[in-house]
Amino acid sequence: MSILIKNVCLLNRVEKDVFIVGNRIEKIGKDLRVFADEEIDGKGKVILPGLINMHTHSAMTLFRGYADDMPLERWLKEKIWPMEQKLTFEDVYWGAKLACLEMIKTGTTTFVDNYWFTLATAKAVEEMGLRAFLASPFFDFFEQNKRKEAIQETERVLESSKNFSDRVKITLGPHSIYTVSEQGLRWIREYANTHHLFIQIHLSETEQEVEECRQRYSKHPVEFLDSLGFIDKNVICAHCLWLTEKEMEILAEKGAGVVYNPSSNMKLSSGIFDYPCARKKGVRVCLGTDGCASNNNLDMFEEMKIGALLQKLKGAENLPADECLDLAIRKPAECLGLEMGIEEGKLADVILLDLRQCAFTPGYNLTSDIVYSASGLCVSELICDGKVLMREGKVKGEEEILEKVKEVARDLINR
Repeated sequence: MSILIKNVCLLNRVEKDVFIVGNRIEKIGKDLRVFADEEIDGKGKVILPGLINMHTHSAMTLFRGYADDMPLERWLKEKIWPMEQKLTFEDVYWGAKLACLEMIKTGTTTFVDNYWFTLATAKAVEEMGLRAFLASPFFDFFEQNKRKEAIQETERVLESSKNFSDRVKITLGPHSIYTVSEQGLRWIREYANTHHLFIQIHLSETEQEVEECRQRYSKHPVEFLDSLGFIDKNVICAHCLWLTEKEMEILAEKGAGVVYNPSSNMKLSSGIFDYPCARKKGVRVCLGTDGCASNNNLDMFEEMKIGALLQKLKGAENLPADECLDLAIRKPAECLGLEMGIEEGKLADVILLDLRQCAFTPGYNLTSDIVYSASGLCVSELICDGKVLMREGKVKGEEEILEKVKEVARDLINR
């Protein structure tokens, strides 16, 4: 399969042709004379690498608007966890299909996900054509029997992943230090080492979590995990709102990824990530939306704007537009080992934005317009792994997905 994108603007506003063969960018140049199976007119559009959402729970699209205006602990214990007990494979499959549709429509080509019925999400991702790093949630609540069950499910999911395409990767998903025991965390670390897997974990999301950790282990969360040999470059830490400078230094030294989720953190009143300190210490920071139950959407353009503006409460020069764009593309690609970029030889995971939209007018600074003015609605085309998933804002089967998810959600709520 080959695709030729004609007369499209690069980020520097230079107009080029981009030729894709298979799942790689083969050639970039002016007036390319090549045969292509498909041609896209890029006139009046800019091409970017696809955005990467580094932390979400995709099937929680089913809970969009279900449990709003509550603090994290009550939100989890009173609303989310009881409803999740009712979920089925079919529920998660359709919730994940809606999430994939929303991400395609808003410019995300890769996402990192941790949710129940992982194989249902994998099925949805395979069908929708995106790239995903998926984890089965690991909870043991400090009980041996629950730990055994979590281990068995983790092993089962990894074994099943042998049939997945290269676009779908399995990772490990210990929920947090307050829901997973020291024994469980040690098993996760050893299993990750054996099978060369990424680990996702929620970390230091609330002050209460930090205080409970200090009481139980006499250490701050990152210090505790580091004492287990847990922190490494294959660990993706979501939130990290209440870190000490020493903890930041440990994360930087070990090369762990940290995911900044500004919308969710504000909505759940969890705190504000200290980006200036993380930047100063050299922490690898990326951007994520979290799930739709606490955001309430998966639009990474919106997340970039909110993330940049929130940091400016502490100084107008914090997290400028070019750095913020890096948090959604370059930094996560580095964390995940993806060869992303509008360059020859890079993965053909790209999006086109329509520069004829109001958000790009008058057009003084394209990067600023992308971060502060644009939204997912500006995305006109999306290509992932060398396949066109959206053209002129249309995705095959989107109406069916929307109608089916409404039906599934109504059934879930009344179950």
